[in-house]
Amino acid sequence: MGVHEECGVFGVISPCAADVAGMAYYGLYALQHRGQESCGIVINDDGVFSSYKDLGLVSEVFSADTLSRLPRGNMAVGHVRYGTTGGTSRSNCQPIEVNHQKGKMALAHNGNLSNAAQLRNALELSGAIFHTTSDTETIAYIVTRERLRTPSIEDALSAAMNTLEGAYSLVLMSAQKLICARDPYGFRPLCYGRTPEGLYVAASENCALEAVGARFERDLEPGEILVFGPDGVISRREHCGSRNKKLCIFEYIYFARPDSVIDGVSVHGARIQAGKILARQHPAQADLVVGVPDSGLDAALGFSMESGIPYGIGLIKNKYIGRTFISPGQSARLDQVKIKLGVIGESVSGKRVVLVDDSIVRGTTSGRIVGLLREAGASEIHMRISSPPFLHPCYYGTDIDSREHLIACHHDVTETAKILGADSLGYLPVTELHSLIGGQGYCSACFDGDYPTPVPADTRRNRFERKLSEKCEKNS
Repeated sequence: MGVHEECGVFGVISPCAADVAGMAYYGLYALQHRGQESCGIVINDDGVFSSYKDLGLVSEVFSADTLSRLPRGNMAVGHVRYGTTGGTSRSNCQPIEVNHQKGKMALAHNGNLSNAAQLRNALELSGAIFHTTSDTETIAYIVTRERLRTPSIEDALSAAMNTLEGAYSLVLMSAQKLICARDPYGFRPLCYGRTPEGLYVAASENCALEAVGARFERDLEPGEILVFGPDGVISRREHCGSRNKKLCIFEYIYFARPDSVIDGVSVHGARIQAGKILARQHPAQADLVVGVPDSGLDAALGFSMESGIPYGIGLIKNKYIGRTFISPGQSARLDQVKIKLGVIGESVSGKRVVLVDDSIVRGTTSGRIVGLLREAGASEIHMRISSPPFLHPCYYGTDIDSREHLIACHHDVTETAKILGADSLGYLPVTELHSLIGGQGYCSACFDGDYPTPVPADTRRNRFERKLSEKCEKNS
């Protein structure tokens, strides 16, 4: 626990005016796990754009009254955000809207550009004025620039992809078209489906398609651009195959909902497999296997299946509080653990417990959970983690931007177990990651340091806020 997520994108196009705002709302609701910082929806009513965006959960931002004020339309783009580049402010809410000489555009982005700082600097030197501190605005500027010299918005996006580096799954809306694109590495997921009424729907995960009654058609391939418009559905593949596939392995371990299937691999199945591997690699003499809700539950079940140790419910999650990363301070994070998780004392009292979670970042949250189980009377706690130790920053959408606070960078397994208060600790071996998803390519740079793209020169998450602050100080 404690890993920050990235974002979720959603788009819908209808052959006639429909309640696309309602569809976007339910689609974003299904993707809420991917971002709880802010959300937004932009409606296209025959070329007229209307939008609403704000900080908060989908259910907080979009009341029944707010949704009723959004018009019916033939297209909508939606976004839920946790910002990996750019701070928490209403100006950074997405989708980003642009009015340019050739029309309008709304853009929703999941991922993180590894060359965002270089691109933004070049754009500013050419006269661009930025209104946000998100790398999504950089993408919007480059697409708009290319649109001024290309015959179509999809041509502009294709040209922009020659410049962008890193992770981006995009849903883009123009006056007449809905366009989806996935970066050539395929870092982040993106799929589409169709409703019985003929509406096309695109989303970060297929669970959002099902939430709005759309049948899953397929995942976009890495590098693919998919255009929904007057000419039907057109696939452009000029960027496909230009890079080796590097889907983020942490999508399967933590980010995605367990009922999602990404690139043909069940998230639930991958987590079950991780638990089974843990049971083989790090067995324990115990009476009960307990998973940390929610993303540790499937791996705990797999551990139980493989080891024969009974699976039990020892921790209960308060469903009405967001994930712990919502609070920026350490003391607030500790307080939220108390509110978020409760222990079923009769399940764990006097028991030797195998505690399964998805990851350890700083160790603060994990240590507190171990403490809760100790207070409830657990006699032994053997912690098992369904991912390898975090040893390196991520530049592609997971908010791990410094080795400074990564507990595994400063302590070995035995020391970490002692710090957490656990009797033993075992991680998923990095050499077993391939077993979770079969033969397809994946990115595991946060575990092994093998980065698919050049490492950015400036890796600070708040680098654009700092840049703005420094400019203000210089001009004051």
